[in-house]
Amino acid sequence: MTWRWLIYFSLGFAMAPPQPPASGGVHGEVELTNSREAAVRRNKDYSGVVIWLEPVDHAAPAVAPRRVEILQKDRHFLPHVTAVPLGSTVDFPNLDPIYHNAFSNFEGEQFDLGLYKPGTSKGWSFHHPGIVRVFCNIHPTMSAIIAVLPVPWYALTPSTGKYNIPDVPPGDYQLRIFHERALPDNLRFLERRITVPEGGLALPLISISETGFLPASHLNKYGREYPPVSNNSTYPGAIK
Repeated sequence: MTWRWLIYFSLGFAMAPPQPPASGGVHGEVELTNSREAAVRRNKDYSGVVIWLEPVDHAAPAVAPRRVEILQKDRHFLPHVTAVPLGSTVDFPNLDPIYHNAFSNFEGEQFDLGLYKPGTSKGWSFHHPGIVRVFCNIHPTMSAIIAVLPVPWYALTPSTGKYNIPDVPPGDYQLRIFHERALPDNLRFLERRITVPEGGLALPLISISETGFLPASHLNKYGREYPPVSNNSTYPGAIK
């Protein structure tokens, strides 16, 4: 778990006063190591890492909220990881021929959309920053991550691991990272204070180790174990 310094940049650049966004941005690349996931080991799929910048000496500007969708399809949440600015609304359309019930009662913002039928959609507006872990109260294998961020400067990596955070004003920032299969202490070790000059900044490769990660089961929204799947129903939640 290391930072690979592909380029040199100064960490001592003096904090500039707030200015309009520069044309440059902050860009770089991540890789995932020591993973048990087949997509990572075989295909070098480095998607799903959230990277954002928090200003060090001043508050972040107000961020325009967005409206995005996380589909419920084939008993999966798609996409699995989403990043949105604070105040955004996420809709959860049900594209399956079965009922779903999206909820979260972990850290982050808690919500419960209740049970709703195929072909309908419900949404939730997120007003607290943090990492929201979403599940379905019927199907225990369904899960999603929503990173609710209080800043406009963030990126979500695609499979290549390459990211670009555009229009970052010059100044000092704390670089934050989230990856669901990395231990929190490992991620905190990788976080850095950076200085963004005029014209943007290229960061070195960030290598994120998944060592120590163990998948954990979760309880339903009532805090109980999920009932066993009936042999008479291929799709729990199917309309009868």
